[in-house]
Amino acid sequence: MGQRQSVATTFTGVVKERIGASLAGVDADLARRYPGDPGTRQPVHTVYVPADVFAADTVRFWGDQALASLDEHAPDASSLAAVLGLSEELAVPVYERVRGKLLREPVEDLRIDFEDGYGPRSDAEEDAAAGRAAGLVAAMCGGGGGGGAGGAAPPFVGIRMKCLEAAVRERGIRTLDIFLTGLMEAGGLPAGLMLTLPKVSYAEQVAAMAELVGEFEKARGLEPGRIRFEIQIETTQAVLGADGRATVARMIDAGAGRVGSLHYGTFDYSASCGVGAAYQALDHPVADHAKAVMQVAAAGTGVRLSDGSTNVLPVGSAAQVHEAWRLHFGLVRRSLARAYYQGWDMHPGHLPTRYAAVYAFYREGLGSAAARLDAYVNRAGGDVLDEPATARALSGYLLRGMDCGAVDEGEVTALTGLGREGLEGLAGR
Repeated sequence: MGQRQSVATTFTGVVKERIGASLAGVDADLARRYPGDPGTRQPVHTVYVPADVFAADTVRFWGDQALASLDEHAPDASSLAAVLGLSEELAVPVYERVRGKLLREPVEDLRIDFEDGYGPRSDAEEDAAAGRAAGLVAAMCGGGGGGGAGGAAPPFVGIRMKCLEAAVRERGIRTLDIFLTGLMEAGGLPAGLMLTLPKVSYAEQVAAMAELVGEFEKARGLEPGRIRFEIQIETTQAVLGADGRATVARMIDAGAGRVGSLHYGTFDYSASCGVGAAYQALDHPVADHAKAVMQVAAAGTGVRLSDGSTNVLPVGSAAQVHEAWRLHFGLVRRSLARAYYQGWDMHPGHLPTRYAAVYAFYREGLGSAAARLDAYVNRAGGDVLDEPATARALSGYLLRGMDCGAVDEGEVTALTGLGREGLEGLAGR
């Protein structure tokens, strides 16, 4: 670099130091509250299975059921394209990748449910179910390691406990304790451990959850912050407090860095707003409002977002299955376009359209995103003038596509000249 030219200035070093000192607290607060994306993989969905149904072969069972549904109702690429309206260009690669995913890794995130999907049970029964779940998860994940082979273990797994409201608080804490203790006794916590705290309405409940897992870490000699959890946004109080403030922002702060994601609860939240059962859906205006508040509150914090689910199941006649597939496919695409990169799936028959929607979303945008990123990196110009923030978004888009298997690193490198490390640098990971 050339030598810096001498130019006239007015501000003294003392002034600049004083300004820096006055903003030191703000700098620290920004760094603490808004660390940015954690740079780790985010699952594209969460599958909820009641604790009494969960078994060692649950993940493989879901994959086999999804494949059977695909074979029966869309046995080739052209038939799936006809149902979902995929272009000829997308049909074959999307179909092949969906089948491959269902064989290799049908479920990305599994939640063993001790809440609504499980219901009230005797203490002895829930104690036994929590211990059993811990044993199965430990065996599935190799005693504290990651996933298993042959689609038997998902990359992410954990439980949804009962909430911390007074009526079920003690039961929820006990189930959490039994599950975590069981994992530790069996070899340690899985790398992809996920815990879900439902029906949160006050930030103090989040702080209590953070304290609980912190106490477990201390008792078990774990690194502080090892256990993180996600918050389900299912009550109106979680979005807007009695004081008129956005409660969800306070909840993130109350988690003291332990909140990993916010999950929208479609049916509980809609019902709490008085929406009739026939109209409770991901695309209802009350859902969009809640998710917009969640999105703004989480932006920059490293806390990720998950949309909810549809309760329209792809079962019955071919016409009924195809109609449910089209609905689910459209809802998933809608969520992706709104930067909700994760959602819930309620039935094995949802898996084909979950992955079809995700893969189509990333594959159809691959060429354009890669070209814009290449032009940005090489300052080659073009018909769109992108800024660093857009380059971060483009890189993040390509990385997400790679993480879920929609696109391959070789494809991206051929189009951009960038490998994964280069993309992560641009994405700020």
